[in-house]
Parts: sequence; structure tokens; C-alpha cells
Amino acid sequence: IVEPTVKGMAAEGRPFKGVLFAGLMIGKDADGNPVPKTLEFNVRFGDPECQTLMMRLKSDALAALIAAADGQLKNIDLRWHDETALCVVMAANGYPGDYVKNTEIKGFDAANAVEGVTVFHAGTKLADGGRVLSTGGRVLGVTAKAPTVAEAQKRAYQGVDALDWPDGFCRRDIGWRAVGR
Repeated sequence: IVEPTVKGMAAEGRPFKGVLFAGLMIGKDADGNPVPKTLEFNVRFGDPECQTLMMRLKSDALAALIAAADGQLKNIDLRWHDETALCVVMAANGYPGDYVKNTEIKGFDAANAVEGVTVFHAGTKLADGGRVLSTGGRVLGVTAKAPTVAEAQKRAYQGVDALDWPDGFCRRDIGWRAVGR
């Protein structure tokens, strides 16, 4: 899907340089075969995708992004940590509909103390007294790096469970397909 899109842009005299995020869903045809469908294209990283990439990237991210914008990415030696990374998004109750806002979230020190875990903020603000409040629908990305997908999944959910946010939720099946392989 992405390669024909980029080739088509170039053929129209509009070569693409930068980050192209493709939102895809994989459905099934009448015979049960997988069929990809394009939901959207964005000229940016998605938060969970970027967070897992940055956890694994050893190279200088800024140099890579500048090279991509200049069409010189082939000249960059990207180096990666061997571990895998997995991100669990925490959302405010009610998301994706009318979600709650301005609810306090605690436990960041405990969550970030889990080995390999970093909690990324998306929909938060710092309030009086250093309190962290939710402001958006997708609020946190609890991202873990580990030697295996199963261990990264375990660590990410340990990070989630260390947070104290009664007004938030997350899916509990992130990474299940990869763990099952």
C-alpha cells in the first residue's frame, strides 16, 4: 500500500520526503484471506509507533529526520537496540466518545521504575501542586523495551498497573498476536 502510493506521488511530480504514517486495517475477504484497507495517511509519526521506535533507536533521531527531509536517508546508518518495544495507550473513560477530563493521575515514579518502562504524556497537563491531570482522550503511552515481545508486554502492563488513575483504561490485549507466535 505504501510503496505504490509513494511511487504514484513521484510519478505525478510530487516525490515524498519525510515520515508517512499509514493507518491500515486488515479485514478478510469471502474466502477468509486477509485484505488490507487504508484508513488514513498522515505526514507524521503516530504517537505509539514513534514511542516504540524511539525506545529502540540508537542513532541520532534528529540527524535521521533531517536526512529524510533532504532525501538522503540512504546515507544514514541507522542503528537499533536488539530489544523489542511495545506501547500500551491509556485513554480517559468515555474515549473515543465524550471522555472525562481534568482527572488526576498518580504513580508515575512507580510506573517509570519498572525496568525498561517509560511513560509518555499525550493528553496531560501539570496543575497546581505538581498534580498531573488528564486533558485528552488518548492520554498516556506506557512503553516498555525488553528482549522479547512477551517480556515487553509484561513490563508495559506492570507500568500501567503501577499508575493510579481510576478514570482511565487501556486494552489488555496489546501484543497478543506477536506473543502467540
